[in-house]
Amino acid sequence: MFWQSPRTRKQARPNVTTPKARAAGIPGLEIVIDTREQYAYRFSAQQATTIKKALPCGDYGIEIAGQLVAAVERKSLADLVSSMINGKFRYALGDLATLGRAAVVVEDRYSSVFKLDRVRPAVIADGLAELAVRWPAVPIVFAETRQLAEEWTYRYLAAAAVWAADDLALAALLGDETKTVGPNDSGPSTAEVRSWARSAGLEVPDRGRLRPAIWQAWREAHPS
Repeated sequence: MFWQSPRTRKQARPNVTTPKARAAGIPGLEIVIDTREQYAYRFSAQQATTIKKALPCGDYGIEIAGQLVAAVERKSLADLVSSMINGKFRYALGDLATLGRAAVVVEDRYSSVFKLDRVRPAVIADGLAELAVRWPAVPIVFAETRQLAEEWTYRYLAAAAVWAADDLALAALLGDETKTVGPNDSGPSTAEVRSWARSAGLEVPDRGRLRPAIWQAWREAHPS
């Protein structure tokens, strides 16, 4: 790995026997995998099925009634460091935060941050702390190995699916048909506006912030 020392690359990573029980009791949880995700998790050891689809944010997600309600962004340590340095990670966290249920999982140990030899470890450690404070609703989890990162992703998305379904059930019970499963009722999420813009023929980036003109176009199309 580009950002790690040789001794880190050779470090032994023991396999762990993960539980076979259904996450959150959900049989056949359907996980959406972003079409841009390379070397994606297969979830073959978990009780889940997968489909490929372009996601507005994250690499793995859960949809309810066609709406993305939770997502997980996967990172190797090298990718994490690179995206922090070039600034892309900050934008990714901003998009994830709009969902209300999102996280980042890193396929490595936190201790590996302090073994980096192409960048000062303190820079990355301070950056992670700053991002955790800026976006406290989007945890960054170090899962030690790819196997454990896949297992964590599966169980996180299952828990998020149950939570989102409960939100919808409560909204139906209260007769609030306009309530969404997003975090805010004051306006649309970035993902929603991005999806609307594409359907309207407007050019928008796959990820990151939207231009002010896109937001203004959405407001003009939804005056209420």
